[in-house]
Amino acid sequence: MQLLKLISRNALRHKLRTGLTLVGMVVAVVAFGLLRTVVDAWYANSESASATRLVTRNAISLVFPLPLSYKPKIRAVEGIKSLSYANWFGGIYKEPKNFFPQFAVDAATYFDMYPEFVLKEDERRDFLRDRRGAVVGRKLADTYGFKIGDSVTLKGTIFPGEWTFVVRAIYDGATKKTDQSQFFFHWDYLNETVKKKFPRRADQIGVYVIEANNADDMARIALAIDSQFKNSAAETMSETEKAFQLGFVAMTGAIVTAIRIVSYLVIFIIMAVMANTMAMTARERMAEYATLKALGFGPGYVASLIFGESILIALAGGLAGVLVTLPVAAGFSKQMGTLFPVFEVSQTTIGLQFAAAFAVGLLAALMPARRAATVKIVEGLRSRG
Repeated sequence: MQLLKLISRNALRHKLRTGLTLVGMVVAVVAFGLLRTVVDAWYANSESASATRLVTRNAISLVFPLPLSYKPKIRAVEGIKSLSYANWFGGIYKEPKNFFPQFAVDAATYFDMYPEFVLKEDERRDFLRDRRGAVVGRKLADTYGFKIGDSVTLKGTIFPGEWTFVVRAIYDGATKKTDQSQFFFHWDYLNETVKKKFPRRADQIGVYVIEANNADDMARIALAIDSQFKNSAAETMSETEKAFQLGFVAMTGAIVTAIRIVSYLVIFIIMAVMANTMAMTARERMAEYATLKALGFGPGYVASLIFGESILIALAGGLAGVLVTLPVAAGFSKQMGTLFPVFEVSQTTIGLQFAAAFAVGLLAALMPARRAATVKIVEGLRSRG
């Protein structure tokens, strides 16, 4: 108890120095937490992927479609519980910067396969009845002010022209990790219009989404589907939903790696600052440490004073940093709109912030504590700081 009291008093001896060190720790911990949250946001969709859903796409590239005629053949594969399909639309809402995912889906089956999208029953019925109806995520609705009954016009890029939809339902996420920034509408409406304007592009699917009865059957089902269409004009590639999502992350792997490196570089920099602070502190108190040793206190006791002070300052800064990270991340999430659909500070990130703060406090005190513990009493008493 006496040791803790002495450590806390030592930490407050130079209030300005301690205060500046704390500010540095807070800034570093917040920066570390935000960068780690960005990395988590990159992987959010893959982490929330279902263990029983498969995605079947064209084996050449996602850019190339699959024929609608594949549907009954895929459905006939043993072990499949349900089947749906979707097309990426790629429209522009007012300005190109207003990006959000848009999918033409099989309205009757798609949402049954995604229980994480929570819709009100009356709104879902209204969506199914209206061929131009659309379902939007809660975050998307909040970002652009969409309300039930609003008309939304998208300028097509893949499918040219202006397309007007009516918001019939707004879905919420079953968990915080659910993407609530997506825009869904009827594939039938898209296909009917394409038949009139671009007949050769009609009856084509971007991806088939398959739900298996059992996660253990996923590999067998994927192989059975791809084997059916081997050597056909449009060969397929079936993979788990998680693998499908990770394929998009892999395209930006260098960016994710760079962000990770920067996050740890921030911690390294504050560790250097902290080490300098503790070195100055130990040098100024060398005569005091020598006096303690002369009174019979061992090297371990002297070292524990420095370690305790360093870890106390680091953890105080870490705690303050965590408390600041949460509202800052919430503010960033609102400002970024749909750029990162899921931007939540995870428990893992908070744990890493505390672990990083503790590591900084521990490592920063190593050299000063070693010097104070091994200094000879005579040399220490001669020291003037």
